[in-house]
Amino acid sequence: MRKKMMKRRSAFTLVELLVVIVIIGILSSMLMLTMGSGTDRATATKIVSDLRNLKAAAIMVYADDDAWPTNSDIASLDRYVDQSISSDVYAISDSNDYVGYLGIDTNGEVDNYLKDMAEDNGLYGTNGGTDLSTPNSYAEGDTAVWMKLR
Repeated sequence: MRKKMMKRRSAFTLVELLVVIVIIGILSSMLMLTMGSGTDRATATKIVSDLRNLKAAAIMVYADDDAWPTNSDIASLDRYVDQSISSDVYAISDSNDYVGYLGIDTNGEVDNYLKDMAEDNGLYGTNGGTDLSTPNSYAEGDTAVWMKLR
């Protein structure tokens, strides 16, 4: 009988396992909240970087062809950037003065980060479309962000 009492248990109890699972769940939920914010900031930074690359590509088209690219031939920028330029996502304004990124999700934090980056990066906003006859600094709720070409 004494041997049974001295014998050590070799498994975890159900309560111990549940406590560990709960702690892991709490830690992972905190991590997900932190990661979401970082992802939104990274998306906003990518949009600004893409606009800079498109601006540089448009300047190179102008240097080679002596004409600014238009929205209808935005694919001509493909030869100067390492990504495919989709006219569903990127645009050149009607006046050929701006390159833009269309379709921003105004419900997410990306919108807020773009608003914070607007002044430092020269971003303008419109509520969709390519008409920038009266450009305003990018504001919350804009669905397109633009960068001046010239």
